[in-house]
Amino acid sequence: MTINIEKAAEKFEQWQPKTEQESFITINSLECHTGGEPLRIITSGFPVLEGNTILAKADYCHENHDDLRRALMFEPRGHADMYGAIITDAEREDSHFGAVFIHNEGYSTMCGHAVIALTKTAVESGVVARTGDVTQVVIDVPCGQIRALAYSDNDVVNKVSFQCVPSFVYAKEQQIQVDGIGTVQFDIAYGGAFYAYVQASSLGLSLVAAQQEKLIDYGRKIKQAIMNSSVPALTIIHPTTPGLSFLYGVIFIDDSPNQDVHSRNVCIFADGELDRSPTGSGVSGRIALHHANQQVALNEAIIIESILASPFSVRALETLSFSGFDAVIPEVTGDAFVCGKAQWLINSDDPLKDGFLLR
Repeated sequence: MTINIEKAAEKFEQWQPKTEQESFITINSLECHTGGEPLRIITSGFPVLEGNTILAKADYCHENHDDLRRALMFEPRGHADMYGAIITDAEREDSHFGAVFIHNEGYSTMCGHAVIALTKTAVESGVVARTGDVTQVVIDVPCGQIRALAYSDNDVVNKVSFQCVPSFVYAKEQQIQVDGIGTVQFDIAYGGAFYAYVQASSLGLSLVAAQQEKLIDYGRKIKQAIMNSSVPALTIIHPTTPGLSFLYGVIFIDDSPNQDVHSRNVCIFADGELDRSPTGSGVSGRIALHHANQQVALNEAIIIESILASPFSVRALETLSFSGFDAVIPEVTGDAFVCGKAQWLINSDDPLKDGFLLR
């Protein structure tokens, strides 16, 4: 029997859970991307996260609601490279709100691409009242307080800049033997999270989509080798906050084929996630490294692009001493786009309700 497709479509849209027969958790989200990197902003339905700090709220989520993190990041609702942000109450009186960042492995301490998307959508939605062409948005994240500026053209935010936390070089000119790769030379720097920075050409890598599987494989192996090392210089200890003391990812660096672009980044973080953006916290650490090496002057902006050639601009605004480290305050600039609104249903009877990952 032929069905009228227009009427059928209307019926599909009217589907509702059979609440008397099935038990659902309903979670709503705003879907965005920054430079190609996804951000699923959880807008409602997620349980309130308890704790006096954002780090404590992330720990509470891990201990009590990690099943929901997996359900929202993993298949079938997400994928191995999905990324999300749970909106929370602010930690500080002069902040607008807080954010807990989630991904395939767990929780991250800082996320620049998320800050850019959160700032844009906070202003465009009226969460933070627009104050002319430039609006400040202040967000508490696990690594500290982030001050961002949304630049508007009428009601549309077309650029966001944020000042990252003090960023510094942790260990320079290190090397390690990695099974299946050989000798890897790298630096470690902090930009809200700790990264190992590796020149891609030294390992015969090209930062192009065709090599994504090899980049992920190398990134995972290098990260594990550094984390398992007994070398004291590679034991990562954040100078003020123990909860930030871990290596988050590996960033491969290479020249860009595009004019007026300083270089290209590919960040492999969490459990083998490949960042589609240039990585906001990653370029924050990089500008600290470049400034320490006297390669980039204070207030000199450079453009760093991703594997998709999507760009972030970054500069070091000022220098300071941070708990014994020579640090800088980076400013990162980029843009984001809203690409969807979603309602996610988690059926208690679904044997795969908590999600799964296949690579």
